[in-house]
Amino acid sequence: MDQLPLRTPVPAHHREPVLDVVVPVFNEERDLEPSVRRLHAHLRETFPYPFRITVADNASTDETPRIAARLAAELPETEWLRLAEKGRGRALHTAWSRSPAPVLAYVDVDLSTDLSALLPLVAPLISGHSDIAIGTRLARGSRVVRGPKREVISRCYNVLLRSTLAVGFSDAQCGFKAVRRDVAERLLPLVEDSGWFFDTELLVIAERAGLRIHEVPVDWVDDPDSRVDILSTALADLRGIARIGRALARGTLPMAGLRRSAAGESRGGLAGQLLRFAAVGAVSTVGYVLLYAALRPAAGPQAANALALLVCAVANTAANRRLTFGLRGRGGAMRHQAKGLLVFVVGLALTGGSLAALHHVAPGAARLTEVAVLVAANLAATLLRFLLFRAWVFPARRTRRRGTGPTAS
Repeated sequence: MDQLPLRTPVPAHHREPVLDVVVPVFNEERDLEPSVRRLHAHLRETFPYPFRITVADNASTDETPRIAARLAAELPETEWLRLAEKGRGRALHTAWSRSPAPVLAYVDVDLSTDLSALLPLVAPLISGHSDIAIGTRLARGSRVVRGPKREVISRCYNVLLRSTLAVGFSDAQCGFKAVRRDVAERLLPLVEDSGWFFDTELLVIAERAGLRIHEVPVDWVDDPDSRVDILSTALADLRGIARIGRALARGTLPMAGLRRSAAGESRGGLAGQLLRFAAVGAVSTVGYVLLYAALRPAAGPQAANALALLVCAVANTAANRRLTFGLRGRGGAMRHQAKGLLVFVVGLALTGGSLAALHHVAPGAARLTEVAVLVAANLAATLLRFLLFRAWVFPARRTRRRGTGPTAS
């Protein structure tokens, strides 16, 4: 599968809806109308682009379908769709898959999250800065009003995610998220859950694929009338964590199509890579010299050189992976480090050989002379290291074109 195209801003003059906010509902006859009218009024007053609100009714048995149909008839930017089966994840999957809007979002029908965070949530996606945006109740700057029971459950769940799946995002289940449509088109087919674990699974896959997730601290007030079955939801979440953990461990998730194409080349091309590589190399060289000077008295020249070079090689590979070649996420990180260590062997041979040659020619060479020779050898190896990094460690992925022109995002 071809990789995702580079992120680009949504055009300033966009006639069709730029944002589609989905409100998934099940038997919400009391809250649906006031919440949708409030959301509609907020978007009309504050959102600078065309928008749409989609009420996704998943198998309600009360008056919810009738109310949704009436709202769609009265409010010009509002639509509704009816699903025959329950499941919040199913409702979001269906609504997002059908929407043509370049930015897709959802909010819980109780509007527990203050709507003032909606524009900051979607702005990074409209600008092309990020792939996914989530509201977080657990970041500094968030203001949250809820009972101690739900507070403990929420924090324990996110600690569990960090300890089992090593996630970096802070709040998986806040009902306030957005995603770029080009990302959703690739991501949704990989998400299996149709219930409450949908959010977590989507975020875990996105993060492991290296997509950029933007977090927005939110003001959030708990809905005391929430009808979520905590026990059954918790058990389903545990099963979901185990399932996605097995898939990640086995490498069975096809994530190649979720990675951005030409990530390194998009950041200034060859000249930009050389500049960033040189900057990383300069910092690495300073660190190497300091480490060598600190280790030399106790370890001797060759051991001090090897240890200092090894430490700096690991840090240098990680820094170049992210900064020079624009790779994100954990995918392939161990393979890159392994190749980086082989490149380290080349550098060790050059610097170690230079040091041995110096001691052969001048056995009583001063420490300052040793450092000067090592720095010169290190600089001589830099060009070769860059070429190996570019061609072998972090090769640019080439995408195959289909048809006669690029795919529109």
